[in-house]
Amino acid sequence: MSLPTLPAQVPTQIEMPPMDWAASAPLWIVFAGACVSVVLEAFLPRHQRWPVQVLWTALTLVAALIALAGYALSAPEPVLTFGTALAVDVPSLFLWGTLIVLAIPSLLLLADRSVEPGGTFVASAAERAAARAGAGGAAGGPPEHVDRSYGTPDQTPTMQTEPFPFVLFALGGMMAFVAANDLLTMFIALEVLSLPLYLMCGMARRRRLLSQEAAVKYFLLGAFGSAFFLYGIALLYGYAGSVRLAEISGAAAGTLASDTLLFAGLALLLVGLLFKGSVAPFHTWTPDVYQGAPTPVTAFMAACTKVAAFGAIARVLYVAFGSTVWEWRGVLWVVAVVSMVVGAVLGLTQTDVKRMIAYSSIAHAGFLMLGAMALTPDGTAGLLFYLVAYGFTTVAIFGVVSLVRTADGEASHLSQWAGLAKRSPLTAGIMTFLLLALTGIPLTSGFTAKFAVFSAALADGMAPLVVIALVASAVAAFFYLRVVVLMYFSDPVEGGPTVVVPGAFTTVAITLGTLATLVLGILPTPVLEWAASGAFAG
Repeated sequence: MSLPTLPAQVPTQIEMPPMDWAASAPLWIVFAGACVSVVLEAFLPRHQRWPVQVLWTALTLVAALIALAGYALSAPEPVLTFGTALAVDVPSLFLWGTLIVLAIPSLLLLADRSVEPGGTFVASAAERAAARAGAGGAAGGPPEHVDRSYGTPDQTPTMQTEPFPFVLFALGGMMAFVAANDLLTMFIALEVLSLPLYLMCGMARRRRLLSQEAAVKYFLLGAFGSAFFLYGIALLYGYAGSVRLAEISGAAAGTLASDTLLFAGLALLLVGLLFKGSVAPFHTWTPDVYQGAPTPVTAFMAACTKVAAFGAIARVLYVAFGSTVWEWRGVLWVVAVVSMVVGAVLGLTQTDVKRMIAYSSIAHAGFLMLGAMALTPDGTAGLLFYLVAYGFTTVAIFGVVSLVRTADGEASHLSQWAGLAKRSPLTAGIMTFLLLALTGIPLTSGFTAKFAVFSAALADGMAPLVVIALVASAVAAFFYLRVVVLMYFSDPVEGGPTVVVPGAFTTVAITLGTLATLVLGILPTPVLEWAASGAFAG
């Protein structure tokens, strides 16, 4: 008896997902630049790494910005690329541009080696050992087998250059995060942007224990946030049978299934997103990490991570949960109020400048929630404008903070800022202008940003929240103005801190942030029009 013959298997042809290389070029340029930066770090001699890494990172950012401008100026239609994993629409392009532009002054602060001799980041173990060996040799004869390429007692050790590829990887993760069209892509991007930040927070040259403590806290709490996010994805997949934002929206609008999984999944998802945005009550990492991390890293986190977090929050709410707005808006009202109150009230009690700015960022996160909840074109435009305005102001503030120093490093205690205007009128004047921008004084970007967000929220029926936001802004103005009063109306402390003369990199970074704060307050229309020219696509 013959055995039955099996039908011949026809080989299937695997189709590549659709790719729009022009639309996604800025993202791939940043990731490719990060990979090349890793190779440079591995093979270049130590004394060549700093100039090459700074130049390469700057060229990568400029190339990504040129590619973005070339594509955005062609007025493209929204596209889904990399299969359907990424949505390249007007908000994506705006957020990409914001992230790249904010990364440029952040890079300059990171690369500066004049404010902190030897650079912000700790030298490598081999370099420190060589320096110690050289010191021993100076006392008792020349030591043997010392590799002088790591530095000598007469040369300030150079900083580690690993943060430069870390910055590019984190930036690429942020860009993918704000453009992700499905939750798994968003989760992967979240991890890509988070892990380099955890490492950079613990690499401070001074106050290393405080820096490493900040890194551990950020890592542990970030792991919890990621776990909540991933569990939310699982519940939403169980509800909708898909992780794509548009299909979750379709299931929420047209299914008869129980909504328990839907809203439980949304709640857990938002915990992870609100953690990244420093929104109370998920803010507990923020003051410690802002204080302990190297100040340039704090500037990069405070500006760019805020942009990435709220870009992702807005996309999730707009695309996936726009049809269920009345079910979740009440909960987010409470979250916004808590964030504004916590940031404004606890900011009053702070005696450290960096912790004060951390609580300021928590209050601003509450203001940003108004724009994220207003699912209207004006709400989206106001949110996007607020992010770029806040980012430039924050980078410039931390640049100024890095200049006020004692022999032990930065003078971040408020009492040390007394009489600063008499020591350095220019530094005090710039700091005053930037603090007034955070307050929301007219002719600054802060005023225009708050007006755009509050007016959009008011038009969308959130008048009580706008009133609370105005009161919180008035309360927060007290601790901003307290710094101004200390600088101008107090006598300098005997033997107090000095204001170091910044190098070219820090000067350019502070100048860019200050000029952007001024220009966006006087001529905001072009940026607002671009932000309002399109909606999130899914």
